[in-house]
Amino acid sequence: MEARGGERTGPPVEIEIGGLSVYTHHGVSDAEQQVGQRLEIDVTLTVRGCEATSTDRLEDTVDYSEASDVIARAATERSYRTLERVCGVIAERLIERFECESVRVRAAKPEPPLALTVDRVAVELTVHAGGR
Repeated sequence: MEARGGERTGPPVEIEIGGLSVYTHHGVSDAEQQVGQRLEIDVTLTVRGCEATSTDRLEDTVDYSEASDVIARAATERSYRTLERVCGVIAERLIERFECESVRVRAAKPEPPLALTVDRVAVELTVHAGGR
């Protein structure tokens, strides 16, 4: 339901997609760009005025299956040197598609190509609609 003026009337809702695993070609080294590696992505979308809390209709919220597809496409359609840029592209696409208030994206490389042994490296970025 919308209030006068087209404003959404439901409460804010956070929708989380966690542990999305995609094979990508991001990184600084030629090997990362050519051979690639798995990237684990966690996303939290904040939806203001989520009417699905009262209507129970998918069209009144974010379809997390569609959101997962948007995330996977953004992460795999081209190569970037930094995880920061990958996170930024994912956040921008989600805000544009779903008109979210904000999006938090965390991208992690399990077993990154480093001289020292680490479990993972990760970058987290929060983008608010209308700017960072």
